[in-house]
Amino acid sequence: MKQAIRQRIIAARLQMAEQERARLGRAIAARIAGLESFRTAGTVLAYLNFGAEFAAEGLVQQALQHGKQVLLPKVNRATNELDVYRVADLQHDVAPGLWDIREPLAERCARVGALDAVDFILLPGVAFGRDGARLGYGGGFYDKLLARLKHDPVLVAGAYAMQIVEGIPQEATDRKVEWLVTENETIHCAAAG
Repeated sequence: MKQAIRQRIIAARLQMAEQERARLGRAIAARIAGLESFRTAGTVLAYLNFGAEFAAEGLVQQALQHGKQVLLPKVNRATNELDVYRVADLQHDVAPGLWDIREPLAERCARVGALDAVDFILLPGVAFGRDGARLGYGGGFYDKLLARLKHDPVLVAGAYAMQIVEGIPQEATDRKVEWLVTENETIHCAAAG
């Protein structure tokens, strides 16, 4: 069932015109930037988009311009987990990595071991439920990352409205997002936390 949902949503995202994705992405980013938890966050863990998913780059750039500490993930092929690096400049500190996803350059960025200072996490995903359920790409990278946290930062997902799906299967280890933000609405997921 998870794979069927993934295939359907990924295909639908790819069918959207690039200009439409960009327009909706700007609306999503503006809504996320308006969240109190984003405005007051000192340290933001985000991502740079893959394929046709919501492009978080504008939001990352805004966080940097507002003096926030910005952390981005990089796939560690040896551990099959995400390492996290502090990034100061998207032009110089990132380059295409695994699966052509832009990642921090280890030689330019400081690796962050303890994630205790993270206040706000922007999570990618394929599909989301109004209850905060998140369906990723199936690699478990973010599930492993979230399992390493010893505190509860605000978990937020930015997604197109067409990515909202009812009845996403959940495992016991899955963490739900607190906020789901689309181009049309900001949903406080009551079941999260």
